[in-house]
Amino acid sequence: MNNFSYYNPVKIVFGSGSIAGLAELLPDDTRIMLLYGGGSIKTNGVYDKVKSALCGKNWCEFSGIEPNPLHETCMRAIDMARNAKIGFLLAVGGGSVLDASKYIAAGCEYRGDPWDILAKGGEVKSALPIGCVLTLPATGSEVNEASVISRASSRQKLFFSSPMVFPRFSILDPETTYSLPLRQTVNGIVDAFIHVTEQYVAPPCNAPLQARQAEAVLLTLLEEAPKVLVNPSSYDGRANIMWAASHALNRVIGCGVPQDWMSHLIGHELTAFYGIDHAQSLAIVLPSLWRQTKSEKQVKLAQLARRVYGVGDVATDMAAADLAIIKTERFFHSLGMKTRLSDYGIDADDAAQRVSERMKTRDILLGDAPLASVVIAEILRQAK
Repeated sequence: MNNFSYYNPVKIVFGSGSIAGLAELLPDDTRIMLLYGGGSIKTNGVYDKVKSALCGKNWCEFSGIEPNPLHETCMRAIDMARNAKIGFLLAVGGGSVLDASKYIAAGCEYRGDPWDILAKGGEVKSALPIGCVLTLPATGSEVNEASVISRASSRQKLFFSSPMVFPRFSILDPETTYSLPLRQTVNGIVDAFIHVTEQYVAPPCNAPLQARQAEAVLLTLLEEAPKVLVNPSSYDGRANIMWAASHALNRVIGCGVPQDWMSHLIGHELTAFYGIDHAQSLAIVLPSLWRQTKSEKQVKLAQLARRVYGVGDVATDMAAADLAIIKTERFFHSLGMKTRLSDYGIDADDAAQRVSERMKTRDILLGDAPLASVVIAEILRQAK
């Protein structure tokens, strides 16, 4: 196991009716900005519950945050927050709203162009405090310090992380997810699943506890997903998926182990260029990436097959690795998640050229080992 430092200050308030305790978590002595997306919280009753908790407090609201939150939208919120002298941000929604809130929180305090935080690694020295009411389990943003933001003008999708943007608290009430559209439910499950595999299917490392914690999250998602598809109002199913999604990216399973976020880096570009959902892009990239890098990943893929998918009668690691890829694709398909570029009308050659060219300009380590742009292109061609 590699050396590591772990820190997570987020207070989690989990369970049915937990939004009722929101008022006690909010500050009394500062102006609050409520941030949310397209208005679904007004149809599922969450908005009214939050508004009730804000009664008697000094607050305003900003809505219209996109599923892939835009820099341009966040800048409007930053301007509003600065003018209104906001001292606390309350994010109500899914990971996109929370990611935007983190960027807004950092941008309000940043001296210079906030986009430099993402594009140039600008240091976040301070940020407005954030609270969260989660309504869509997927990204794990409610329990970590990371944010992903898109920019429409340049068709970029970049990320940053800073301990300054950990939420002070996150309220997780599974009942808020009952009314989620099927597409969002499936996206959340796939997103959480791949968050785990990015930390699990990497070079072997003597960290058995983290490996088995990762396997527990994957098994939970595999077991609970069908229940929620059949019965969207299954409290236990929704609760288990919500908690699994948080554990997928609260950084515990990644402590001291190599990680490979190549699927995300490629997937971000597909979303930036073609506008497909984040989880859709990951489901396209992951199986093709694994096939392209199977020799390097066969030990952990074989472990995935045996421990998670229960494949016990396969003689070789390579054969087991093949089954892990096949069974992962079948799981995605069982949810109705497509895994090919052509399923979304995207030409594989066009995607290969665009994404590989952009990756040439990125001064970052791609995956657990550097991947040449020609390999990235091939991964996308194979995902046609």
